[in-house]
Amino acid sequence: MQRLPDIVTVEEAGRLFAATRVLSYRVFYFTLYSLGLRLGEGLRLQVGDIDAERGRVHIRDAKGNKDRLVPLPKATLTVLRRFWRTHRHPALLFPNRRGGLRAAARAATPLDRGGVQITLRKAATHCGIKKRSPRTACVIATPPT
Repeated sequence: MQRLPDIVTVEEAGRLFAATRVLSYRVFYFTLYSLGLRLGEGLRLQVGDIDAERGRVHIRDAKGNKDRLVPLPKATLTVLRRFWRTHRHPALLFPNRRGGLRAAARAATPLDRGGVQITLRKAATHCGIKKRSPRTACVIATPPT
């Protein structure tokens, strides 16, 4: 029998966001949580995948190499727009942080998968969250500031 993943509650998610000091990781975790995405799906997000007019996000190459559309909460759109203004990358929603903000607009790759995972584990430990895997759930939490 397959074990279901542990789900992070809204309160725990808020604590994780608050414990994450780096803005790009904080916004990334909030986006994963609010949209119910897997790590790889979030890393592959492109600016063009956000359809603000229709309130949805196009998730490409999801599980089983299938595309899907997910609802885009207004809070998530607001956070993503504010975050994009910090790096202004023409394609990547979460560009690699190597080289700082000036280099982010020209980054060729998204955030580093390992860095994202390590930072999330550290934040979960700091918050005292002892779940098997701080996974996502389709719940809207308090947006990061």
